[in-house]
Amino acid sequence: MFDAHDIAVLVRSGAPLIVIETSEEKLLVDAFRRVVGELFRPLWQWSITNGLKRLDIDDEETPPCNDSSQVLEWMYRHPQRGIWLLFDFSPYLRYASNLRRVREVAMAQAGAAQCVVLVGSKVEIPEELADLVTRFEMRLPDEATLMRLLREEAFAYSREHSGRRVDVDSNAQRALIRHLLGLSLIDARKIVRQLIHADGKIGEADVREAQKAKFDLLGRDGILHYEPDASEFSEVAGLAKLKHWIAQRRALFVDGKAPKGLDPPRGVLLLGVQGCGKSLAAKAIAGGFGVPLMRLDFGALYNKYHGETERNLRDALKTAEAMAPCVLWCDEIEKGLATSNSDDGVSRRVLGSLLTWMSERKRPVFLVATANAVDQLPPEFLRKGRFDEIFFVDLPGADARAEAFRIHFRRRELAPERFDLPALVAASEGFSGAEIEQAIVAALYETYAADQPLGQAPLLAALRATRPLSVLMAEKVQWLRDWARERCVPAD
Repeated sequence: MFDAHDIAVLVRSGAPLIVIETSEEKLLVDAFRRVVGELFRPLWQWSITNGLKRLDIDDEETPPCNDSSQVLEWMYRHPQRGIWLLFDFSPYLRYASNLRRVREVAMAQAGAAQCVVLVGSKVEIPEELADLVTRFEMRLPDEATLMRLLREEAFAYSREHSGRRVDVDSNAQRALIRHLLGLSLIDARKIVRQLIHADGKIGEADVREAQKAKFDLLGRDGILHYEPDASEFSEVAGLAKLKHWIAQRRALFVDGKAPKGLDPPRGVLLLGVQGCGKSLAAKAIAGGFGVPLMRLDFGALYNKYHGETERNLRDALKTAEAMAPCVLWCDEIEKGLATSNSDDGVSRRVLGSLLTWMSERKRPVFLVATANAVDQLPPEFLRKGRFDEIFFVDLPGADARAEAFRIHFRRRELAPERFDLPALVAASEGFSGAEIEQAIVAALYETYAADQPLGQAPLLAALRATRPLSVLMAEKVQWLRDWARERCVPAD
């Protein structure tokens, strides 16, 4: 949606070079038609395929100007102030002559002061023009507009199917509208139309489909990943305090209606021993909130070209906000934020961009950062206020280990009653949840090869054959536990 009044104000302000990134070209052109009706200026449109065309009146004297340099020359010599919509023009700014001519037109060094609008799904601006550019962002549809869109599509479906009404679950409808926020009107209509025409109804399953479809539209760069299989806290052993903390804040985060004086939850940092369930807890937080889970891949974030890494991060965070409400998971974040003097300051700029976003974001994006090496995290990332809470995920105690055994037995359709759990718990002292699972897997392979069912003895043998991380890296594990004892909240 483009507000013609906002565009008219921008043109009246004398902005010489406007950049609009959009794929909704028809809506944009319609908005500018309304603008020129108010401003009484000529409106021109150019593309490499259709050349130059005047939109406000029929003008037979307009030359074709299929070449980019031709349209710039026509614009430069034109005596009347006008608005020029140039579609997909940024590739032609790589030519020095075109770059110079655009700058001359924008600075009104000859002829009338023109308003040049560069339009495209992604518009890259050379540094030489950066000081002249004003970016304009379309106004995304609100809940009322999306609700009206849903009714329109339901009515269209009914008309096409001989009066058959669309079966709409009211709770699913509200959730669907909430998850469509952040999309353009065209993309939202595309998703709603697909969901309705699939089975003639809107239900809980359609909400999950909408989340996935929305991400497919937004996250095409491979830096932000949609995790469709968010876990439930019932699949996580232990972590009782973390589970209680999330349960207290669920309604406030999802509804987004915090009482006066109470800020909505913003995020947690999960520190701990490797294999103790930090990643699983991050997935379970999204499941506990009942919102999509986005995983930020720091490995794909970094780019060899100057400025591209920071842009990648900004784009990923923008996509996360468009997916809100959601959980943004940064796994092993110390590897992406370990500041260094050997990368021309890129890591420090990434850290600065992330900290700024953490402080200023307006949309309900709950940040879950997980880390194993706390000594590699920059101090400014750990200061009070960055996160609502810093939890330490320690090696599981006896009760948590017993629960871990039960969970893994149930996943593999093994009856927990067949095993002596107290003996297994005692034999797994110092084991992480991941190490318990791998011991079960090793015992299953052993018994499968012998064509026997899994029993107590093979499982105990697998546990005794395992050297857990708490033994292999005893000094580092103990240092981390000592560091966290007075600095973090225990997750269990």
